[in-house]
Amino acid sequence: MSIKRTKQRTFSPRQRDDEISLNPHKPAEPDKSWEQHVAGQADDAFAPFSLKTRYAKGALLDHATFGKGVVLGAGPTVIEVLFKDGKKKLGHGMA
Repeated sequence: MSIKRTKQRTFSPRQRDDEISLNPHKPAEPDKSWEQHVAGQADDAFAPFSLKTRYAKGALLDHATFGKGVVLGAGPTVIEVLFKDGKKKLGHGMA
């Protein structure tokens, strides 16, 4: 004896997780530019970049190749940094 199963229904494409807002009535914040992040920051506020250092979101760093940047997101081993030339992914916390 076999059991007849119906096909699963498919719906429209799912909304990606990064597009889902926790509060649908509040508009998403626009992304700040590099100039807005760095404006008014003293040179000593930027820490020299090191792979051995762990960085948090919002940290200011100074990379030898890319220059001054701000951390937009931090994962366990990778950070996303906004530099004047654009976003880059760098490793961090690798002791």
